[in-house]
Amino acid sequence: MNAPMHPLRVDLRARLQALDWQTLGTQLLERGFALTPPLLTPEECADLRALYDKDTGWRSHIHMARHNFGRGEYKYFAYPLPDRVQTLRETLYPPLSRVAQTWAERLGRNVRFPESHAEFAARCHAAGQLRPTPLMLKYKAGDYNCLHQDLYGDVYFPFQAALLLSQPGTDFDGGEFVLVENRPRMQSRSAVVPVRLGQMILFAVNERPNKGSRGYYRTALRHGVSDITAGERFTLGIIFHDAR
Repeated sequence: MNAPMHPLRVDLRARLQALDWQTLGTQLLERGFALTPPLLTPEECADLRALYDKDTGWRSHIHMARHNFGRGEYKYFAYPLPDRVQTLRETLYPPLSRVAQTWAERLGRNVRFPESHAEFAARCHAAGQLRPTPLMLKYKAGDYNCLHQDLYGDVYFPFQAALLLSQPGTDFDGGEFVLVENRPRMQSRSAVVPVRLGQMILFAVNERPNKGSRGYYRTALRHGVSDITAGERFTLGIIFHDAR
């Protein structure tokens, strides 16, 4: 009898669909973020990192210090997206859209999220948001990313994803993912989330519902990356709404 295939050797779409979406959805609703098991092999991470130095496939290259975003750089992919990036965007969207609908109802937002990412992208494009937003970020020693929100227009999806393409402690030191929640009439709360090579963190774009004594209320969230103290750190960011 053949031995079962290692989970990271099956098709990427199948890996994503096999995730425990009930638990991930609960974590998103309760904490504003969720961390998956490793989804990409070291070889796949290396293949994606290698894209960064190619001259084609990008729509823009941002040096963060020029815009007071922090220090480091990133590139936005152009359409058509690379196969793995497109697969991540298409396959992550349906289960996340169901969580997003519950999220919107708790926040009292009058919005319905379509079942497929293609339909959601069409909504973005009809609103004039035509530019793709998946990106790759590169940090070296001394770089960091200030707390921010990735909103690019009136139409936005409430969740995004980041996949770490470098190995902490080997490729780089420092560079922790940071999520800060600004709670009304209370002090802010922060989460520092350790992420490993090939792992994905799902998190809120700009706000989440918090349960209070009188129902749900909104709290704003921002995310960033702490100082990289050595080496290089690469991250793949999957944002589901397009930009103006």
